[in-house]
Amino acid sequence: MERVSTDSVEAVEAVPDVHLSVLAGSDRVNVQHFRIEPGATVPAHSHDQEQVGYVVSGELTFVVGEDEREVVVGPGDSYALDADELHGAENRGDVPVEGLDVFSPPRRMADWGEGE
Repeated sequence: MERVSTDSVEAVEAVPDVHLSVLAGSDRVNVQHFRIEPGATVPAHSHDQEQVGYVVSGELTFVVGEDEREVVVGPGDSYALDADELHGAENRGDVPVEGLDVFSPPRRMADWGEGE
């Protein structure tokens, strides 16, 4: 069994004010903790992995698909994105957004600057 605490890994600032920590994982799936500061944007991207997530605090606006449909998720909400589904996200609120993402197959770290 693998045990990984958010306190035991250093968060990476993937883009300004978007912090990611890769947590426990296996050959088939892994977990990431995210913290997105007020006003921060996750650029539109897609990836080979399926992604499901859960928001612990704050409110996040996903911008999904070519038509840029907006979906707002907040504390207690979960969400699912298909592999290769175009999406980005914005924290339009006044408090940080924190939550967890699960990727299958594993995604070690976002690389939005290089078209991942």
